[in-house]
Amino acid sequence: MSKNKVLVVGGTGYLGQHLLSGFFESDGVPYDIAFTYHSFAPGDLLRALPHFLAFQVDLKSGQGFDTIAEKFGQPDIVVNCAAVSVPRACETDPVSALSINVPTALGNWLLSFEGRNTLLIHLSTDQVYEGVTSFYKEEDETIPVNVYGKSKLAAEQYVSEKFSNFAILRSSIIFGPQTISPVPKSLPVQWIDATLSKGSEVEFFHDEFRCPVYVKDVVNVIITLIKTWISEGKQMQLLLNVGGPNRVSRVEMAETVAEIRGHKKSLIKRVSASSIDRGVKSPADISMNISKLVQILAISPVSFTDGVRLTLATETTE
Repeated sequence: MSKNKVLVVGGTGYLGQHLLSGFFESDGVPYDIAFTYHSFAPGDLLRALPHFLAFQVDLKSGQGFDTIAEKFGQPDIVVNCAAVSVPRACETDPVSALSINVPTALGNWLLSFEGRNTLLIHLSTDQVYEGVTSFYKEEDETIPVNVYGKSKLAAEQYVSEKFSNFAILRSSIIFGPQTISPVPKSLPVQWIDATLSKGSEVEFFHDEFRCPVYVKDVVNVIITLIKTWISEGKQMQLLLNVGGPNRVSRVEMAETVAEIRGHKKSLIKRVSASSIDRGVKSPADISMNISKLVQILAISPVSFTDGVRLTLATETTE
């Protein structure tokens, strides 16, 4: 029996690496795995996952996709984790943000195959919502307030218009342990822990709300979607909110870390998001209703507190 070919686009990023690890650890699932990287393939990642193929790809031009077709073949499943996901960077260079966040080159390549039955699982964001209410549902109106959100909404529209087989996952802040090859960006829970451990006062927003989701829950969602698609053999057209069950502010995130780690809560200074100019407009409340996720995939993401415990337990044992 031939194995299903899975291509992870953006495999060296935070979610990408955790997803590759998830495939590696999953029990005898019949997949051939390849992943893309932009500038360099980390040696520690390649050593940890020796049977996975790595390909250099330019997501703007599509250069490198033909090599994947030659050496790996047409993928059955593509998971697109690649994005310019720093909102300020998107404001500074919107053209570049759009050219990477809207997967046109990837789409053109996939649509060039004769049998176009590839399942595209595309990672989107909670920042497609305006942020003026709480617990957004998938069918609620999308009115992004910054370039990042607008580029990700344009990507959703592109995927749903061009593909007959897709799942779009609107993810909140993803947190969890560090990756095999450490990513350059600061990780939210680790940053809070390291900052509070210095013993100085730190400012956190009390009036911006998200539903942070533990990274291994996101990996579980993706792998479950793939298994479902393979076993049912039906076309999939799905839009899902992927968040944790708790609506929390940055202050509440910091307080949770402080409680678990024994840091002084008095170091957490409450400030309004409007008091600081971050060079980008940020939605106030983009908490999400995840009942559709729970119902369709029978997955219940862990609470923020439990996720933080799992994250910090991993950090201390490494």
